[in-house]
Amino acid sequence: MILAGDIGGTKTNLALFSFNDGTLEVQKKHQFPSQDFASLEDVIKEFLNLTKAKNITKACFGIAGPIINGNCYTTNLPWDISSSNLQKLLSIQEVILLNDLEATAYGMLHLKEDEFISLNPTGRTVDGNRAVIAAGTGLGEAILFHDGKKYHPIASEGGHCDFASSSDEQDELLRWMRKRYHSHVSMERILSGPGIYTLYEFLVDNDFAPQPTTMIQLNKTEDKSAMISKLALENKNPLCVKTLELFCEIYAAEAGNLALKSMSLGGVYIGGGIAPKILPFLTSGKFLNHFVNKGRFEELLRGMEVKISLNDETALLGAAYFIIN
Repeated sequence: MILAGDIGGTKTNLALFSFNDGTLEVQKKHQFPSQDFASLEDVIKEFLNLTKAKNITKACFGIAGPIINGNCYTTNLPWDISSSNLQKLLSIQEVILLNDLEATAYGMLHLKEDEFISLNPTGRTVDGNRAVIAAGTGLGEAILFHDGKKYHPIASEGGHCDFASSSDEQDELLRWMRKRYHSHVSMERILSGPGIYTLYEFLVDNDFAPQPTTMIQLNKTEDKSAMISKLALENKNPLCVKTLELFCEIYAAEAGNLALKSMSLGGVYIGGGIAPKILPFLTSGKFLNHFVNKGRFEELLRGMEVKISLNDETALLGAAYFIIN
């Protein structure tokens, strides 16, 4: 049996897979609120208790944070994760830690075509590097390097690179954010769940439009970013619509940046939990326009496939497939 995990700042997904005749099959799986646990070990113990899992021979975990020498201190959780400690807990030798986007990238290779939505009608299917970008609790970025025969996932912490504005409005946004984050304004501060509400606050402070009553009446425990998306999609509230439009502009620009840096002629995958929830904003054509807006390299980007993954377990699948290959 293979134990695989997708460990994020909001939720932790664990699953047991059987592997027979080259095929992986989920036997048991469970999702846990990450913030309810003090460590990954505690989550695994709860999973083992719930599932009565036995005969685990290998384990692989995709984790939101940098993996260095088999160790990771998670970016959006106070967890210190060590492959050696997990080996002791599970009484097995083969435990692999991957960056969560490394796992997501690998998982993209194993999805079916009907699990994607294509954003670029002129994109061409070719062998070549692929880029993966995923906004969720944070912003993850990875590369699938193509060696001429197969793909190799490469982790990065590109989501923590500097936010680069590309319009007068975004110039104002950058100046506004520097008052809040004096030393460094990263892309993740915007392209994430919390970032949606940050953009909303920016527009409110700049008197773009009155706040909807629903937002004013939210209590402290409710998800403000989720409500902004809901109001934008259902009620077409001008302030919330503008928030998501600005979010998508910046998301598209950063996806284009990653595509150029990785020369992802094989295409760009968009993962993470946010994209499937705001599909009308991503499929309207505006996202693609901002993605290709790279001056002399517009034609190059117009030839790249751009796909949204609809499978919210891509990283979990990637972790499982990674350890058997």
